[in-house]
Amino acid sequence: MSDCLFCKIAAGELPSDTVYEDEQIVVFKDLYPKADVHLLMVPRTHIASLDEVDAAHDTLLAHMMRLLPKLAKEHGLDDGFRTIINTGPGGGQEIFHLHIHILGGGRLPGFG
Repeated sequence: MSDCLFCKIAAGELPSDTVYEDEQIVVFKDLYPKADVHLLMVPRTHIASLDEVDAAHDTLLAHMMRLLPKLAKEHGLDDGFRTIINTGPGGGQEIFHLHIHILGGGRLPGFG
């Protein structure tokens, strides 16, 4: 999508503080971090939200899930980390390109 912020970052058209990339995904530091470590994992393929995922995305999603713990450890999150996928306006999604937040370091607020 030509007007999608994350598509532009994934294509290298906009700068980012990239910490990992391969042929399927790009991972970069969030511009407005909510934790000591706050990374965004973005697929290069435009998928608007988790609602649009289907069986054709299984390999991509498995790749993303397996990479999360490795990236967390590489960024010092040996004690644990949080992942968040906001889906749709009611779920807090602001940029409509599927992405996973990786957060950690220090004390994260609870949900209870």
